[in-house]
Order: sequence, then structure tokens, then C-alpha cells
Amino acid sequence: MLVINFSHPLTPAHLARIRELIGREPERISNVKVQFDVAQPFAGQVRDLVDSLGLSPEDWQTLPILVNPPALNTIAVTLLAELHGRMGYFPPVVRVRPIAGSVPPQFEVAEIINLQEVRDEARTRRAKDAGL
Repeated sequence: MLVINFSHPLTPAHLARIRELIGREPERISNVKVQFDVAQPFAGQVRDLVDSLGLSPEDWQTLPILVNPPALNTIAVTLLAELHGRMGYFPPVVRVRPIAGSVPPQFEVAEIINLQEVRDEARTRRAKDAGL
């Protein structure tokens, strides 16, 4: 599995928890620096960011990929739209949470969210709500 980290550096504890949650050792971790010009449109910057990873169209569609999204929500959702377009599905994502009472603030991996599963389940509710 390729872990693409668009956020803060992953610590050894984060990686251990990711291994535990996915049930295997990540084959590669790609740390991506996310620095956007807030005066410019985000869609083009996201496209350039994803292009910088150097993955082929085949890679996007066949490699098992786990994403640690950037912290800024508008970049994160734009990134997920770009990745869905390239992959054909929503990638699973890492959710981190603050560790209560930690000084300085520290974070732990809380879960892996299967976004495609969330989307697929939501589709069943749409059909149900429409009376289909």
C-alpha cells in the first residue's frame, strides 16, 4: 500500500497504528509538502500537487492507496475530488485526533475511513428516500 501524506509528518507511533489498522506494512510513504497560494484558485494548485507525485494513470487506478489529507478543509475536499477523478473511487483516508491533555499538542491516528464505502452506503439512502 502507498500512503500519501499531505499533512504533518507521520511519527513512528502513527505508522504503527496505520499498520495495525490496515493489517500490513505500507510499501511506500510519500510525504507531500502542501503550500498553497491562497490568492490563487485551489483546483489548479491541487492538480499540480497531484501531478507532482509522478504516478501514471495506471498507477492511480491499480495501486492500493491510503491518503492522509491536508488539514485545510477546502484543499482536502478539492484533493479528494481530483483523486476520485483519477482513481475512479474515493480513497480511504487517515483520521487523526488530538490526544487529550497533551502538552504540547499531540495527535494520534484514530481510524481509517473508507470513503468509498461511506459514499456507497449514502447512495442506498438516496434510493430509499426517493422511494426506489
